[in-house]
Amino acid sequence: MTDTNSPNTTGGGGDKNQAYWSANVRMIIVSLIIWAFVSFGCGILLRPLLADIKVGGTDLGFWFAQQGSILVFLFLIFFYAWRMNKLDREHGVDEE
Repeated sequence: MTDTNSPNTTGGGGDKNQAYWSANVRMIIVSLIIWAFVSFGCGILLRPLLADIKVGGTDLGFWFAQQGSILVFLFLIFFYAWRMNKLDREHGVDEE
């Protein structure tokens, strides 16, 4: 059974569907770039540069590897959910 409110239906509104999916994919790509930079970049690659900055008794690179990347990941999850709900309403495909 197909849902006529779904953004991937093939009837009319192809530009609207394309705009929805483009915005969705762009948001996913930006979120993944932020997540990769914080977890891999700040926690591993940039750790020597962040060693002089102290947070909670340890250097900032270690903090990102242990705590910061997890907190940023949780923030990205909540931001993605909030933004997708807003995007769904803008394109008329919200659940309510």
